[in-house]
Amino acid sequence: MDKQQDFVLRTIEERGVKFVRLWFTDVVGTLKSVAVAPAEIEGAFAEGVGFDGSAIEGMTRSYEADVLAQPDPSTFQILPWRGEVDPTARMFCDITTPDGEPAIADPRNVLKRTLAKAAERGFTFYTHPEIEFYLLKSSEYKDGGPQPIDNAGYFDNVSGGFGQDFRRRSVRMLEDIGISVEFSHHEAGPGQNEIDLRYADALTTADNVMTFRTVIKEVASEQGVYATFMPKPFAEHPGSGMHTHMSLFEGDVNAFYEAGAKYELSKLGRQFIAGLLHYAPEITAITNQYVNSYKRLWGGDEAPSFVTWGHNNRSALVRVPVYKPNKGQSSRIEYRAIDSAANPYLAYALLLAAGLKGIEDGLELPDEAEDNVWELTDSERKALGYRPLPTNLEQAITFMESSELVAETLGEKVFNYVLLNKRREWKAYRAQVTEFELRNNLESL
Repeated sequence: MDKQQDFVLRTIEERGVKFVRLWFTDVVGTLKSVAVAPAEIEGAFAEGVGFDGSAIEGMTRSYEADVLAQPDPSTFQILPWRGEVDPTARMFCDITTPDGEPAIADPRNVLKRTLAKAAERGFTFYTHPEIEFYLLKSSEYKDGGPQPIDNAGYFDNVSGGFGQDFRRRSVRMLEDIGISVEFSHHEAGPGQNEIDLRYADALTTADNVMTFRTVIKEVASEQGVYATFMPKPFAEHPGSGMHTHMSLFEGDVNAFYEAGAKYELSKLGRQFIAGLLHYAPEITAITNQYVNSYKRLWGGDEAPSFVTWGHNNRSALVRVPVYKPNKGQSSRIEYRAIDSAANPYLAYALLLAAGLKGIEDGLELPDEAEDNVWELTDSERKALGYRPLPTNLEQAITFMESSELVAETLGEKVFNYVLLNKRREWKAYRAQVTEFELRNNLESL
């Protein structure tokens, strides 16, 4: 037994833990959980916990249903919202086949495979997400649409406001579970909030994003409101994104930094951005996986709609933040399309794969966007070569299904299941008769 496993077993005994939840996700990023008694954890480390994978979205086919959840002891944490009565902990799991091989449809394994490819080239991939969400009075859809908990705006300081108390409680709970928070504030929409997590390696970040969503939902429930990560719950207000800052390190050196270069951005960093831009339309069905995601991308309010990059340009798809003197190690780029409802394991795997492909192929970075991309006319954007991102889920599916990069990164099973799942969603959406149609056509036609 290794030291981490021994630490887990000792902590369970010392803290009187009564239940250990084993967490993993399905292909679309829904968190799954099975509670295990403490006495079973040592056996779970040795042999895994078996379950029927065919019952999980996209996990296995019925004739190869048996899979094992192998707990990762490095992810062990006590769940603070469970309190001191029947203390409960959690560990994330890797899903394997009975013979010990990684399950090819495990999203966490997709990211681990991609990180391993980066490691073979000497790179470590770090990420830092800015996660937006809305707080609503309830989850019920009533006349007039969802009701936000306040009417505050960007960075507003509302004395005695509910949002401040909510963010304070959430940040304390996140830090209690080992997730470091950098910033928290009210966002631009009424009831909209943002909490930014500190830099971590991409696998830790993805685990943290899944935990973050659970913490936010738990705190909301505790305080009698509802938290949603829906990309665009209000037509008239900004959507919720998960802008992600990224950097590659070679050992202890930031590979995106080059002293004296334009924006202090290295050639390797420029090639990484070029890869992101080249493959952006192909990966959008993953970074923006729902019908509603495209209401955010094409609804304005700082969501990127065109394949561009710029220095501190918030209308661009990829932004190079302002360089801070003597802080070369913090050099980074920001991908702004990804929304808060994405599966972080698959999304980060594809962002990394696209950037690495840009480096491998020596892709040239096009001219940067210096203007506000949204304010340009269609003809001006076309003349500048600014390609649009997919305008809806159907277009995104079309780009994805012809992508060798996405197919190779996700693996055949995940690739095919995502396409199947998203085609099903688009078909159901396309068949809807909407309130817009009834309001505008029912009486006039």
